Amino acid sequence: MISSDRRTGHVAWQIGQIMAARVERALRPFHLTLAQNSALTQAILDPGVSSATAARRAAITPQSMGTAVNGLVERGLLERRTAPGDRRTHRLHATDAGLRLAAEARSMVDATHAEALEVLTPTEQEQVHSLLLKLLASLNPAAMDVDSAP
Repeated sequence: MISSDRRTGHVAWQIGQIMAARVERALRPFHLTLAQNSALTQAILDPGVSSATAARRAAITPQSMGTAVNGLVERGLLERRTAPGDRRTHRLHATDAGLRLAAEARSMVDATHAEALEVLTPTEQEQVHSLLLKLLASLNPAAMDVDSAP
């Protein structure tokens, strides 16, 4: 029998918490939160994405995404544009400043991920990644709509 603190879901949660804390530290110099980084990334990967869709893909509440988007808009990193034919729906678009900041932040986040995974061989990294994507596709299919990696 597997100890309750070593169940696969619990271990995945622990790793997620640890990685979130590490990525948050990496984003701090850019004055970005995890949610803001996710919103900016979604707007870059899928220009015109709605805030609600970005929230579903990131598995965060629409309210948290709204707060993140508001902060990015205030800083001039993201724009809300009215959707054609529906003035109530706003589409998210990264500004030039947002694109530049996201690229800088992405390199720090990538380095953080690489450091965390260096204990695994390249083959093991590919295997783990593939298995995690399979689980993600099952648990949150919306996350698979575009490459939504933060």
